Amino acid sequence: MFIGVDFDGTIVDYRFPEIGKPAPGALAWLKRWEELGGRIILFTMRSGQTLEAAVDFLRGKDIQLYGINRNPEQDSWTSSPKAFAHVYVDDAAFGCPLTHPRGFTHPCVDWTVVGPEVANMLLGDKLRQEGSIPSN
Repeated sequence: MFIGVDFDGTIVDYRFPEIGKPAPGALAWLKRWEELGGRIILFTMRSGQTLEAAVDFLRGKDIQLYGINRNPEQDSWTSSPKAFAHVYVDDAAFGCPLTHPRGFTHPCVDWTVVGPEVANMLLGDKLRQEGSIPSN
């Protein structure tokens, strides 16, 4: 499963062009999703040096990025700049649950809701691949 994840306001507090503190639970859930077979695609408006800083930040936290603003697997079938993912996690997305931790400049993704929901999707995907539950 491909998971497109925004950076500012999603993984970290929105402090662009700097990098804010990690959103509560974000790094732990990203690691858990990887353990469950999720392929994380950083999907952000950052570019140039600010993008490099975000990528370095995540790699420094042992988050393995499958793609950066693109899904490498789609190169063979489209030249669209939109990164293909099964799930997109973004503080600006309609319906994305938000929280406003003390000291944060803006609300951010509520990882207590989003983390388990995506993990359950990954577990279901994993069980289908193993043949434990039928595909739809």
